[in-house]
Amino acid sequence: MLAIFFKIKNFWFNLSDKIRFIFIGGLNALISYIIFSILCLLFGVEVYQISLALSWFFSSIISFLTQKYFVFNVKGNFIKQYCKCLTTWFFSYFINAIVLELLVKKLGFNVYLGQILATLACAIFTYVLFKKFAFCKRSND
Repeated sequence: MLAIFFKIKNFWFNLSDKIRFIFIGGLNALISYIIFSILCLLFGVEVYQISLALSWFFSSIISFLTQKYFVFNVKGNFIKQYCKCLTTWFFSYFINAIVLELLVKKLGFNVYLGQILATLACAIFTYVLFKKFAFCKRSND
């Protein structure tokens, strides 16, 4: 059983980090979207920006852990890396909020479709900041 685990682990970490990010990032985006959708249903779509902020807050912990261990596989100072991730999410959140606002208010998209598109718009930006800043292997974390 342990041999199977190590084969899966070796296979996984032999994949490009871009492929791992797409898979794990997609899973994280799905979790965040589900949280966003539930909050919109609970609070109403009129306050979708509040639902967006809360979904980013709640999903940040899951995303940090999965990115750290399953995408970038880095060691180092947990708190320092989490703070770097928060900085990344801060910028990514504002891009998401602006894109979502434009899609909903200016282009007439519904909130749910708008959030899917806004999330896709943030994906490349987030990957680059995670790789080059938050989980940079050259840093002395």
